[in-house]
Amino acid sequence: MDNYIIYHNPRCSKSRQTLAIMNEKNLDIKIVEYLSNPPSGNELEIISKKLAIKPMEFIRKKESEFTELGLKSYNGTDSELCNIMSKNPKLIERPIVIKGDRAIIGRPPENVLELL
Repeated sequence: MDNYIIYHNPRCSKSRQTLAIMNEKNLDIKIVEYLSNPPSGNELEIISKKLAIKPMEFIRKKESEFTELGLKSYNGTDSELCNIMSKNPKLIERPIVIKGDRAIIGRPPENVLELL
């Protein structure tokens, strides 16, 4: 069983740096390339709870999809927002690292050390 899960974008320098820190520690890691294998809305709700933040707090507000989908003035439910994020995975902040019931966003990459 994998101890750690990283929602990873190999084109993102912060994601690569976070993964490098984890690899240096020889951790058992499951890598999920979330752009090609996005988490479901339900999974994002669970991730939100593990991060202890609302979905709007781990959405990438500078992505064009954020504006195109009218999310600047979003007033729907967290569940609906998670479904939107699942269908538009570019909106998901990266990287997200999960261990058990806890999760962090690897910005900066050293945040991952909180889970070790």
